[in-house]
Amino acid sequence: MHLSICTISFRHHLVSLENLAEWARTHAFDGIELWGVHAIGLEHQPQYDAKWLQDMGLSISMLSDYLPLVGDRHAANQKCAHICRLADYWQTGKVRTFAGHQASDDVDAVQRQQMTLRLRDICQYAAESGLDVLVETHPNTLADTPTSTLRLLEEVNHPALKLNFDTLHVWEAGADPVAFHRQVIEHIGHYHLKNIQSREQLSVFCPENVYSPAGTRQGMVPLFNGALDYNAFLQGVANKPSVSASLEWFGHDVKKTLLHDKKKLELYFKNISLDSVLAV
Repeated sequence: MHLSICTISFRHHLVSLENLAEWARTHAFDGIELWGVHAIGLEHQPQYDAKWLQDMGLSISMLSDYLPLVGDRHAANQKCAHICRLADYWQTGKVRTFAGHQASDDVDAVQRQQMTLRLRDICQYAAESGLDVLVETHPNTLADTPTSTLRLLEEVNHPALKLNFDTLHVWEAGADPVAFHRQVIEHIGHYHLKNIQSREQLSVFCPENVYSPAGTRQGMVPLFNGALDYNAFLQGVANKPSVSASLEWFGHDVKKTLLHDKKKLELYFKNISLDSVLAV
């Protein structure tokens, strides 16, 4: 598994990309998922670029932003072009976005058609730059349920459209992540891995709480300590070649938790490999 840390985990910390990259290298992470806000903030610091990261044995696994599917088309095109330029600068092949900011059940047929056409245009523009567009499985978007996500893939019908499979949010929608994963595995370009202590605490991941420095972090737990059974889910990922994933941690004790989860994942996949050998 190609495992990344997310710069969004450090959104409320006074820490430089240089510090994060050095820490990631020291602890044998493979890459960094760069939040669009941070990428824009680094535009005028040319000492940081893809080659600098490559010399450290790292890469930008994905540039994560929010490309608008509604509103002024000119402004949306400018935003798309800007993010794609940044992705090219960091030599990543993946741009993450949300499929709007409304629940699929709240979007009428006309709105949905307009949004999917906009998303197809984004995919076409990105593809011309050699990029994939990864829509995240996320509440209050057109990818908030398996049914709507599958419909979205069919409606957009573009080879550049992939999924950022956020396992917890699939589970939050009441779906079986293992079963849905089997349905869409060929469309998955990246994974987000996180967990929660109980289903009743899922609201802790609402954007208005997560992005607030004063927001609660209660219920956020390490990957294998929560209500979602990652032991079962990861079995379906173990045999997938070149898996790319990020530990998306929003809570306190960031570095400590990331190292804990990384160690647990390494042990998990080591045991899976050992079991496969013994089964032969």
